[in-house]
Parts: sequence; C-alpha cells; structure tokens
Amino acid sequence: MVSEDTMSTQNQYYGVDKVDNRTEREKAIDAWLPITSSRNAKWWYSAFHNVTAMVGAGVLSLPYAMSELGWGPGVAVLVISWIVTLYTLWQMVEMHEMVPGKRFDRYHELGQHAFGEKLGLYIVVPQQLIVEVGVNIVYMVTGGKSLHKFHTLVCKEPCKDIKLTYFIMIFASVHFVLSHLPNFNSISGVSLAAAVMSLSYSTIAWTASVDKGVQPNVQYGYKAKSTVGTVFNFFSALGDVAFAYAGHNVVLEIQATIPSTPEKPSKGPMWKGVIVAYIVVALCYFPVALIGYWIFGNEVSDNILISLEKPTWLIAMANLFVVVHVIGSYQIYAMPVFDMIETVLVKKLNFAPSFMLRFITRNLYVAFTMFIGICFPFFGGLLGFFGGFAFAPDDILPLGNVMAKECFREAKFRRKNYSPVEYHKARVSTRLACNIVSRIWDDFLKQSTLPYFCFYRDT
Repeated sequence: MVSEDTMSTQNQYYGVDKVDNRTEREKAIDAWLPITSSRNAKWWYSAFHNVTAMVGAGVLSLPYAMSELGWGPGVAVLVISWIVTLYTLWQMVEMHEMVPGKRFDRYHELGQHAFGEKLGLYIVVPQQLIVEVGVNIVYMVTGGKSLHKFHTLVCKEPCKDIKLTYFIMIFASVHFVLSHLPNFNSISGVSLAAAVMSLSYSTIAWTASVDKGVQPNVQYGYKAKSTVGTVFNFFSALGDVAFAYAGHNVVLEIQATIPSTPEKPSKGPMWKGVIVAYIVVALCYFPVALIGYWIFGNEVSDNILISLEKPTWLIAMANLFVVVHVIGSYQIYAMPVFDMIETVLVKKLNFAPSFMLRFITRNLYVAFTMFIGICFPFFGGLLGFFGGFAFAPDDILPLGNVMAKECFREAKFRRKNYSPVEYHKARVSTRLACNIVSRIWDDFLKQSTLPYFCFYRDT
C-alpha cells in the first residue's frame, strides 16, 4: 500500500541551512494530510489521546488474568508491565526528534531512518497496518456486542431479540460520520469523551465489586487441575496483560500534532501528557484487576461485568460507556490508516486532494472494517494469534532492547569516531530490531496456549 517514493522524503524538507525545500504542491499536500495538517495541539491532547489508545475494554478481563497468575506473580506482572511500557513509550517520545532538523511524524518514517528506505517500509508498514486495521475490526465487533448487551439488559420482555449484525451496523453508522473529521486535533473532543468513559466503566467495575463484597468460599488458588493446564493458563494471562498495555503504535502520530521549536521541542508537552495518561491507566487497571480478583477469586469471569450481573442499570451503563470509548479508540487507530491511504493516492497516484477523495476512501475503509466484523465476529481471537508479531513492537519486554542498546553503543560507538547521524541510525535500528524480536517472543508465549485451549480448557 505504501510506496517508498511517496513516503521516504516526508521528513527531509529542510536542508542544512534550515530552508524549506518543498515545492508548493508538497506544502499543499502536507497541509491537507491528516497527520501534518495541524500542529497546534496542547499537552493535554496527548494525555487523552494516549488514554484512549491504550485503555481498552480488555481492562475488564484483568481480574481473570489475575486468577490465572495468582497474587504474587499477578501483582508483579501488572507493575512491571506498567513500568516497562512507560519506559518504551518514553523511548518513542525521545526518538521523535532525535535527529536535528527532522521530525519523525509517522511510525514508518522512524523505521526508514533505522533500516533504510525500502527495508524500513517492509518491516514497519505491514505490522502497523495489521495492528491498526485489526484493532478497528475488533472495535467494530466490541462496539456492536456492547450495544447488544445494553439492549438486552434495558429492554427485556416486550423487545424482540436483534441480531448482532445490526448492532455492528449501528455502531459503524457513527463512524461513517466521525471519520470525515480531518485530523487528530479535530477528534480531540471525541478522544476526551472516550478517555472519560474508560475511567468511568473501570470505576464502575471495581466499585460495584466492592459493593458486592467478597464472595462466600472464595478461593485464590489456581483453578486448573493439572500442571499443564496451570502453565498454559499462566502464559495466557501474560499475553492478556501484555495486550492490555498496547497502544504505542500511534505515539509518533500523536506527537506530530504538537508544535515544536529548537527552544521548546515537542517532547516536553508530549511527555507531560504521557505521565498524566499513565496515571489514568494505573487508576483504571490496578483497582479493577486487584479488587475484582479479591472479590471473586478464581471464579471471576473473563469479563468482570458478567460476574457482577447486578445492579442491572449500572451494568447497562458500563456497557454504554464501553461503546463511547471504542468509538474514540476506533478514530485514534483509523487516523494513521487514513493518512497512509491518502498519501498514496495524492503522492503516488497523483489524485488531487479534495473532500470527495477523502469522503470516498474513508467511507470505503469504514465499510470494509464493518463487513469483516460482521463476517468474523470472532476476529478478536484471530487477532491474538497473528497480532503478536505486530502489536506495538515498542510495547513489551524491552529487556533485550536495553541490553543490546547499551552493549551496542559501548562496543561500537564509544571506541570509534562515528558521525552523529551514523550513531543515531544505529541507535534507532538497535531499539526497533530488539523490540520486534521481543514482541515475537511474546507472541510465542501467547501462541503456546493454543493446544491448551483446544484440549485442556475444561481442566
């Protein structure tokens, strides 16, 4: 989808003399594309954009993950994941402007700088598309299911049961409108509402659990009756926690909307927003995971709202909050895809930037994700199988990244007189390569649960 001719020069507008070398057409295109059209975002924009991208309905499954990990390992994994992903996000923020005179506005641009113009595209773009398109499909299904659950709870006897397909279509109808907002800054209100909703339904989950009280005969041991089942449950829970902390795929695109000067680089306000976002993430994740497990023990459902059951009105409200949240999350993950599609059309295929071009392409994309969601309402399960190869290479397990980065820097660069550009390229290459390897390893752990799901689920 993405050509090196259309992508490779997007951050190379300025020469050594700091003169803008773009043509008038290139300036007009960049002023039209979603990622580069508006650079007046405030630090709090990055806060709720990051909350919306990271906190998903998966937070409601964290008590179940705790039941498969146990108290000690569960708390350790939650805390370490929070620290690790905060560190890797800090890396992304720092790398946005690590080369003087450039801003890596898009994830693939950083990959091209690290691995080269062709290889960078081949490595980064497929992964990014798998993540963002896949997440949008999952959110189509999640939004439809939450609407269906809300309808079931609120309207019982006189109401006719409506198929999930129609609720997915209702959810998609919202995006046929919102998807025509031109850029990240224009969806800031939607993103803020989504961030508030994520905190709201998380709060409902743990406060309703406290109100319900610790269940009689609650048990905190491992539920599986065999060692094999316990081990596979443990690895499955590690994968669940890992995916709960995803969301780094759009960090560079979010930071690209913040103004930057040599005196006040964008990493300052971006990092401030990230800190606030991670405080919100902690307020969402830790109470739900720990209190949910404390109340229900190893009998907790994979969605804590199912375990709560009552009061009906509160659970219905929580499902409605989930709908609002995934509306915002869909837009956050769709915007970089819109940018890729529109960049190819106007730079490679020479279409004129216009409202009609944007209207057609974005409607087709929403229709595509809706169609796949309707045809494969179990798509989330498939995404867990192959998505580990692509989900935010800078999200998880950066131990190899840290070790390799430091060893590589010590062994190669401090003993030789490399230029700053060569140093930066190798530094970025090492970080990205090691994080990709780490993510593949995480996928191995995730996939290793497949035989268990097939044969040992009832143990």
